[in-house]
Amino acid sequence: MRLDKYISNSTDLTRSEVKRMIRHGIVEVDNEIVTNAAQHIVPSSEVTVDGAVILASGPRYFMLNKPAGVVSVTKDKQHPTALSLIHEHRSEELQIAGRLDIDTTGLLLITSDGQWNHRVTSPRTECAKVYAVTLADPIEHDYSAKLSQGVFLKNEKQRCLPASMEKIDSHCLTLTISEGKYHQVKRMFAALGNQVVALHRFKVGNIQLDNNLAEGDYRPLTKQEVNSVV
Repeated sequence: MRLDKYISNSTDLTRSEVKRMIRHGIVEVDNEIVTNAAQHIVPSSEVTVDGAVILASGPRYFMLNKPAGVVSVTKDKQHPTALSLIHEHRSEELQIAGRLDIDTTGLLLITSDGQWNHRVTSPRTECAKVYAVTLADPIEHDYSAKLSQGVFLKNEKQRCLPASMEKIDSHCLTLTISEGKYHQVKRMFAALGNQVVALHRFKVGNIQLDNNLAEGDYRPLTKQEVNSVV
């Protein structure tokens, strides 16, 4: 790859900015100053700009602890977006893997890897999503059985895929689903005659929300977390 393209792809710098830096002699390849922007480099090359090592750009993966009031879209004129909380270079390449409603909090996965995103969100992969749910009315004794059979959502012709729940107290439960239909959890309990008043996602597949992340904070996924999505 050309030197200027390598640096531009791996940073927020434009190609013209990179070429200017190269001409000024602050770019080195394997500890030697390079002034030719068209010079080709190999994967083993170490590239530095003003002494800082430039690492090759590759797929990126993050977890965000989404606060309420933040929308899971790229741009919105009325509300802050999840991507606006991710302060990374080339942020326009990032995409949300499995959206959350504006008032739903918790684990949101963000990546530049489209295939990985598809594996997270496709019902065929049955990547489980686990939520803490608080209901307006008490939990009925037949909820678990009805959820395990799959409920009919309003205006849907087919049942949801089977879901499982664990009762925490009279109004709170954990719910595990493997789909991502529009407002699915809220619509599932509406179909059961109840209303969701608080919803928090804390697990997707084997990726669990990091307890050290405050609302609005994010961190890169570990290699093990990335590879857990198959």
